[in-house]
Amino acid sequence: MTSQAGLVAGAGISFELTPEQRELQALAHEFAERELRPIAREWDEREDCPPELLAKAAALGLTSHAIPVEYGGGGVSAVTSSLVAEELSWGCAGLSAPIGATMFPVRPLVRFGTESQKERWLTRLASEEGCLAAIAFTEPGAGSDVAGIQSTARREGDEYVLNGEKCYVTNGGIAELTIVFAKVEGAITAFLVEAGDPGVSAGRKEPKLGLRASHTGSILFDEARLTAERLLGAEGEGFAIAMDFFMHSRPQVAAEALGIARAAFEYATDYANERQAFGKSLIARQGVSFKLADMAIQVEASRLLIWRAAAALDAPANRQSEDAGLLGSYAKAFAADAAMSIATEAVQVLGGAGIMRDHPVEKWMRDAKVLQIVEGTSEIQRHVIVQYLRAR
Repeated sequence: MTSQAGLVAGAGISFELTPEQRELQALAHEFAERELRPIAREWDEREDCPPELLAKAAALGLTSHAIPVEYGGGGVSAVTSSLVAEELSWGCAGLSAPIGATMFPVRPLVRFGTESQKERWLTRLASEEGCLAAIAFTEPGAGSDVAGIQSTARREGDEYVLNGEKCYVTNGGIAELTIVFAKVEGAITAFLVEAGDPGVSAGRKEPKLGLRASHTGSILFDEARLTAERLLGAEGEGFAIAMDFFMHSRPQVAAEALGIARAAFEYATDYANERQAFGKSLIARQGVSFKLADMAIQVEASRLLIWRAAAALDAPANRQSEDAGLLGSYAKAFAADAAMSIATEAVQVLGGAGIMRDHPVEKWMRDAKVLQIVEGTSEIQRHVIVQYLRAR
């Protein structure tokens, strides 16, 4: 690991992790090194994930660390969660994606769920067996534009009837719990959809450029009937739920990008130290050494932006001085772009070897590209930032 510095939430500016944070970071790193790295290439090429992997992570608390203690989780801060996300993605962003997706429903349930919904699902998500989860925004005609959602739900007595299609969903069609967004009389509304609900079916599994070990699929709703208890929040509150989710998820996705960036940087640095060309190591060549220096800067800058955004989420409401949503967009845009730049340059440092599958840098480049797209593209993040600038 290139850095042991961190921010302690609520303690002002600090660059020391607490003992508990170091312990969880080390646990995640060991899991990534032992369970993810050795099988990353195989499962990337198989475009699948080992069925037992989620349970292995869950047994160590790596799927429940952010769930409140009263529901069986670790109740850790957003800063601490970002440390876990970075380490797991350092191991393999594709294999860690379904592990991280367990966290998708947590914030919406904690903030907007009823006590019955929290008891049913937060405790299940915190179980040692693990629980595949998903959140479904994207549709064939509506990607980053949440307001453009066309899926509908109508109220019929004590039930809601859903129709529509969701696509590009991590764990889509295989999750035990999926938060689905649809319009009720034109207002975006969120629902809890469970595996086996009538009228809900799995659609196409998508073959992807990167993160190929994670399942990305579509979900079809054909007169799917849900009891009124499946409504998450109030009717028309779905947009607020979605924006709150993105505010909390973007620093974590940025941390995943950082994990890829760090992996590529470390590998390229080791290669440049060992590889001899024209009587010198590659790192002795200025053209290569300056690339590595720029990579190092981007890794550290990404980490600081992520910690800053996460720390803003952790700050008590009466002490919040900056908009966490803006900071999350800073972190997501910078870290995702940095990961793509670093992975691409790592391929360049390795030269001909870099484009061969014997080395992992070409995989990291593909994985990094995906993270420039998901959770709001880098262009969307800049759009968000500009909206804040206009409001000043």
